[in-house]
Amino acid sequence: MLAELRVRDLGVIADLSIRLGPGLTALTGETGAGKTLVVEALELLVGGRAEPLLVRPGSAEALVEGRFVLPGDGGDGPELVMARSIPASGRSRAWLDSRMAPVGALAEAGGALVDLHGQHSHQSLLGQAAQRGVLDSFGQIDRGRRDSARQSLQALERALAALGGDARARARESDLLRFQLAELADAALTDPEEDDHLARLEEVLAGAAAHRAAALEAHATITGGADLPGAVDAVGSAVAALEGRAPLAELASRLRGIGADLADVATDVRQIAESIAEDPERLAAVRQRRQLLRELRRKYGETLADVIAFAGAAATRLSELESHEDQVAALEAQRVEAGRALADAETALGAARRATAPRLARAVEAHLADLAMVGARFEVRVGEDRAGEEVTFWLGANPGEAVLPLAKVASGGELARTMLAVRLANRAGPSAGPGPGPAPVPMTLVFDEVDAGVGGEAALAVGRALAALAGDYQVLVVTHLPQVAAFADQQVAVRKYEEAGRTVAQATLLDGAGRVVELSRMLSGQPASATARHHAQELLTTAAGERARATPGPACEPPEEGQIGAEPSTAPVLEGHDALRSPT
Repeated sequence: MLAELRVRDLGVIADLSIRLGPGLTALTGETGAGKTLVVEALELLVGGRAEPLLVRPGSAEALVEGRFVLPGDGGDGPELVMARSIPASGRSRAWLDSRMAPVGALAEAGGALVDLHGQHSHQSLLGQAAQRGVLDSFGQIDRGRRDSARQSLQALERALAALGGDARARARESDLLRFQLAELADAALTDPEEDDHLARLEEVLAGAAAHRAAALEAHATITGGADLPGAVDAVGSAVAALEGRAPLAELASRLRGIGADLADVATDVRQIAESIAEDPERLAAVRQRRQLLRELRRKYGETLADVIAFAGAAATRLSELESHEDQVAALEAQRVEAGRALADAETALGAARRATAPRLARAVEAHLADLAMVGARFEVRVGEDRAGEEVTFWLGANPGEAVLPLAKVASGGELARTMLAVRLANRAGPSAGPGPGPAPVPMTLVFDEVDAGVGGEAALAVGRALAALAGDYQVLVVTHLPQVAAFADQQVAVRKYEEAGRTVAQATLLDGAGRVVELSRMLSGQPASATARHHAQELLTTAAGERARATPGPACEPPEEGQIGAEPSTAPVLEGHDALRSPT
């Protein structure tokens, strides 16, 4: 829902702010006061084309900001702030929640929030997908069977593609896999840590002579030789010197332990020295094996564990390719069956759409007749494709006129009323309530020129229709008709005045008495006329009564009889222009 709109330096609008509520809001005012500029500002906010001519003369840029309240559980949901600046020269800029964004991002976000009806480019119901969605929603047509069948067929096609492209490609892949698996089988890899073990063994073998010499030297140093005493003898002499002396008994004991350890070390060193032997052939074999492991890692994985995993995956893939014909035959049979299921589902879907199309057309035509388009012809055409995906709305607005696609209707008023009729037909159609329905529709519907060329009872019908639609959406209508404005939950008067030699537009939220005065102006052009005010009061009372009967719960309240002579409220709809912070 659009909660707040601020417009600055756009045409005659210097700085205008509007707070909006749910239900139906009527924007009224004299011709040229700036009502349509408010709608154009909304179109800019949702990604419409920016024209530098819209910028107020003397200003560097125009700025439009909107604060939307999104759906939430148990009340108001999160907020989204959108902004668009249109410079007098150069490219426009856009913001989403104070972050710079491309204009396309505004269009994407705004398309789910606002739908404009009239002579505007941003009208979701002009798109074929939206028209197809309306038809499905009206007829409560279930697309689930078709969608499920399509997904099953696509899954089978992906499985077939994964088995390989053509026979030559499979043969080449099989040969490569066999070569790789043979190479890996010859390597006989079993231990992912093998290279670490070989590295340690290579170090031993490469330095065998030096290791043996070092061990023998250490043994001689510990045990001594023919002419030189060893460490063991030296420790024994130290023990003998301390023996029998009580203060030194502990030290003597420790030295005896050291002597025993030295004797053990000497034995171990001698055994290792005797076990080390130079083996050039084994060293060469270790180095050759390590070189092979390096080559395998270069081809198949960062580590030996990766290489071993690759071998497993390659064996699985080769098995799939070797059993390819059997798998292809099984999948092809499933694909044929899935194709039949999809064709049956599409046929049923197309039949349902073709059966529903004339019923939707009749429902829309009935609403068009109520909206002063008696004799208008509305057609819902479904394409000849099996599922009937090509759904288009056609309109012949007047008797004797050709029926044209809805997107080519020239009159903004006729187009807006047709959009209103479609919304009403879909709202009251068989799909009201749970059902498949179309994609989520915008929360804010804006109608401009919907009352063009109508009056009297037809104008009341337009008001009733908008009020009914406001039960499901937030609805904004730009209107010159008091019969339409009387059905609004709230009314905003847009007026222009002169300030310092410049024309400035101002928006005012009207209270009950203010609405009577504004409706009097719209009725007779004489807001001070007691007769006009009486008729205005009567309009508000009648509209409130009709809405109360049509919709349970509180309706828009007319002013008290004693308020008829009061002056309209002049309080601005949004006090202070810092409520929406400008990105500039």
